[in-house]
Amino acid sequence: MSRWQELTGGTSGSEYAARFEALVRSGKDVHGEASFCAALVPTGARVLDAGCGTGRVMIRLAELGYDCVGIDLDASMLDVARAQAPQLAWFRTDLADFDPGRLGIAADFDLVVAAGNVFPLLAPGTEATVVERLAAVLAPGGLLVAGFGLDSAHLPVPPTITLPEYDTYCAEAGLTLVDRFATWDAAPYDGGGYAVSVHRTGS
Repeated sequence: MSRWQELTGGTSGSEYAARFEALVRSGKDVHGEASFCAALVPTGARVLDAGCGTGRVMIRLAELGYDCVGIDLDASMLDVARAQAPQLAWFRTDLADFDPGRLGIAADFDLVVAAGNVFPLLAPGTEATVVERLAAVLAPGGLLVAGFGLDSAHLPVPPTITLPEYDTYCAEAGLTLVDRFATWDAAPYDGGGYAVSVHRTGS
């Protein structure tokens, strides 16, 4: 079982969506992740939202003209995503078992994004496998973008993965670190408790 399932019981979709709706009403920009990704690849590029949740990031990227696919294990989150954007491609699958062929998805994404603490909330011991699965669906020169907390202040669970560990998993999957930031606004990484990492597959 994933740490996310242990934390939420797989029933938090509506509550999660309501939290972001409240942020929007307060005037907060909730599209930092989508804007960050849009700056990395041209409009029309294929994007996989890995751990897409309620679809906030992917729906925005689709609005910006990207060809998007979303995958998540939490049915309650996907219910919200499908209700908000039924025309988009949403699939329920475990990231550790992700097989695009089995889902009828072409495996040539220009960018894979894993936002929202996806990696710290995976099932224990599956982190390297998930990186490998995601790297395998990238087109040559494709990017894996992941943002996650590194300390208790930035996580709903105790810290589970370090940046050196994540970089090792990426290297083993054939990915090279391109850049690292402290926020989705691309602030320079300063060794703090949250990091957004950009890795690239070989050409």
